[in-house]
Amino acid sequence: MTTGLLLVILTCVVALAFDFINGFHDAANSIATVVSTRVLSPRLAVVWAAFFNFVAAFMLGTAVAKTIGKGMIELSIVTQYVVLAGLFGAIVWDLLTWWLGLPTSSSHALIGGYAGAAVMRAALLRGWNHSLAVIIPGGWTKTIIFIFVAPVMGFVLGFFFMVLTYWIFQRKSPRQVDKWFRKLQLLSAAAYSLGHGGNDAQKTMGIIAGALYTGHIITEYDLKHDWGGYHWPIILCAHAAIAAGTYFGGWKIVQTMGSKITKLKPVGGFCAEAAGAITLFGTALAGIPVSTTHTITGAIVGVGTTNRLSAVRWGVATRIVWAWVLTIPFSAAVAMGVFYLMYLINPAA
Repeated sequence: MTTGLLLVILTCVVALAFDFINGFHDAANSIATVVSTRVLSPRLAVVWAAFFNFVAAFMLGTAVAKTIGKGMIELSIVTQYVVLAGLFGAIVWDLLTWWLGLPTSSSHALIGGYAGAAVMRAALLRGWNHSLAVIIPGGWTKTIIFIFVAPVMGFVLGFFFMVLTYWIFQRKSPRQVDKWFRKLQLLSAAAYSLGHGGNDAQKTMGIIAGALYTGHIITEYDLKHDWGGYHWPIILCAHAAIAAGTYFGGWKIVQTMGSKITKLKPVGGFCAEAAGAITLFGTALAGIPVSTTHTITGAIVGVGTTNRLSAVRWGVATRIVWAWVLTIPFSAAVAMGVFYLMYLINPAA
């Protein structure tokens, strides 16, 4: 087995480890509302979410994976070391924010790390003046825009669904409404988990496809089609990894999402998850890599504000927003540092 092939295998293993951590870190997105409303126990909730994370492999295509794989960074600058450094940058940020109990975006950590490593390599080879030229503006424009659009979409849809539900069920007793939405929330949680798996697992699929390209296992033509025949193995591995991560869960973040932002009842949980699911389905099919965390947080805040503005704990929300702002620059900085160390050890990196 050649050194190059070993490096490809190592990169794919680290990518799947990131995917597992993504599921572990973002499990709260899928299950916080259904756990906080006590519709399901934590153990049953993670099994429910993990199952639908995996099922998403067969339903939502690979448009997001193609955007990550070939639409954000100039492929000529990408090496196995760039991919590895980018993954390490994302993993460090995910673990740090998990430890702090902050629901940040694993997706943005990944693209931040990927870009940071690529920019560092370009700076070392071409000079800092030309380092940013490796960024493909088209792929980043829609991603950056949807950092702001996704939570707003979640907020508006969550608010709308909650108001509509109040209007439809205004003559029903709270007990009746609670009973119905405890059942309906199982469907909304499943739909949101489909959206989570269909969006986030695809980002790892794109990174693995990029690793296979830099390892000369697939061609640029393959990136646009079936990834050189590796299509289904990559899809199934990525979805299995994120499903396994979701199963093991991250309870600090579940607590933040499920109770610290605003107190949810089953009807509110249903509206938040339905709003998040619709947003994620649309963006996944359009190939836009959005943050599932941003989306569901916006939806939860939208649901909370239908009661009164004071129902939302704005101090917690502010901490979360600051973590969002820092995600891309922090993961990029870590990846740049990791790649520089790799370069010092091996100038051919």
